[in-house]
Amino acid sequence: MAYYSIFPEKDTTLYSHPDRKDMNTGRDEILELVEEKATTGNTYYTSRILIKFKNEEIKDIIENKLESSTFIDSNNTKVSLNLYAGENKSLTQGHIIEAYPLSHSFEEGTQRYSANPPSTTTGSFQAANGATWVYRTESTASAWIVTGFGANTTGSYNTSPGGGTWYTGTDFRAEHSFYADDDLDLDLDVTSIVQKFSASYYQSAAYPTGIPNNGFIIKKPKVTEEDGFGFGELQYFSSNTHTIYPPKLTFKWDDSIYSHSGTTLTSGDIFLTLHNNKATFQRKSKQRFRLTTRKRYPDRAFVTSSNYLDTAYLPTSSYYGLRDATTDEIIIPFDTNYTKLSADNDGMYFDLFMEGLQPERYYKLMFRVDNNDGINIYDEDYYFKVVR
Repeated sequence: MAYYSIFPEKDTTLYSHPDRKDMNTGRDEILELVEEKATTGNTYYTSRILIKFKNEEIKDIIENKLESSTFIDSNNTKVSLNLYAGENKSLTQGHIIEAYPLSHSFEEGTQRYSANPPSTTTGSFQAANGATWVYRTESTASAWIVTGFGANTTGSYNTSPGGGTWYTGTDFRAEHSFYADDDLDLDLDVTSIVQKFSASYYQSAAYPTGIPNNGFIIKKPKVTEEDGFGFGELQYFSSNTHTIYPPKLTFKWDDSIYSHSGTTLTSGDIFLTLHNNKATFQRKSKQRFRLTTRKRYPDRAFVTSSNYLDTAYLPTSSYYGLRDATTDEIIIPFDTNYTKLSADNDGMYFDLFMEGLQPERYYKLMFRVDNNDGINIYDEDYYFKVVR
C-alpha cells in the first residue's frame, strides 16, 4: 500500500481567552482554531491545537512499511498531517494555517470544553489536569516558556503569554491556505518535520538536523493572531470523535513495480475484475489484490484456446482508490504519484496494509485508467471489511 495512516496518541485545544486559559479540552470531540472577542473592549483571543503521534508507530512505518532502517527519502515519500472540518462559523474569506513541531512535551488531560475548571474560594481557576494555554501538564511548575526562547524556538504571544513553544525555520513549518468557500479540511505537508524526528530516532541527531517528537502545534500565523480582528471559528474532529474523521498522519510512497511481457491495452472497451477479494480482512494483515484485465470483446481469431484466458495489462498510468462504503468519503484518492498499479507476469496488482485503515468498517475499491481514450473510472462495487 502506498498510503498508510496512523491516528493520534493525544490532542487538545489551548485557549488564550481569559475565561478559558486555564481550561483543558483533552477529551473533547472537537479541536478548533478560533478568535474570541474579549468580554469588554476589542481585544481578540486566539486558540491553538496540539497533536501528537506515537514514536513507535512512526518507527514501524519507517522500518517495516518503507523498509528503511534510518531515514525517510523525501524524493519517494511524503507525509501529510490531515484534519477534517466540522462545523465552521463566521469565517473570513482567506485563511492560512501553519504547523510546527513542538519543542516541549504536553499531557492531553481528560477534561472537555464544557467542563471548565472549578473556581477556588478566592475566585481564581484551579489548574486543569492536562495542557492549557498556561501549562504543559497538570503541574503548575510546567508553565510554557514565555521568554528567552533562544535562536531555534519561539512561543511568545503579546496579549496572553503561553500557548506552546515550537521550533522555527523553513524546514520546521508546514502551511495550508484556503478560502471560506473551499474544502476546509487540512492537508499539511510535514515531510521535512518527520524527517527531523527520524534523524533523532536513528542518528541521535540534535537541532537543526534532528529533533525529538513532542508533537505538532497547529495555529494561525502570528500576524493574524495579533491583528486585532476575528477570523471566525474553524472546527476539526479530534481523536475522540465518534465519527470516521479523526486526525491522521498519512505516509505516501511509490511502491509500484511494472514489468511484464504481455499485451498492454491502451484503448478500447476494457473488462476489469478483482478476482481475489475475500470480503473480510484482519486489521493486522497486508493484502495483495489481483486484477484480471482483458478486452471486453476479444478480436476474432482462429486459436486453440479461449481468448478470455489471455492475460492483458493496463498502462503504467493506472491507479487504485478507496472510499468509505457508508459515507462515500475518499480514504485514498487516485494519486498519480502514490497509488499506481503494479504489474508482473501474473497480471496487475496492488498491496494494502489493512492496519492503516479504521477497523469495523466497509470500504469500496475503485480504479482509474488513463489511456488513449482519456480518463476512465471503473466502479464495479468491490467491497471489503476490515475487522479487529
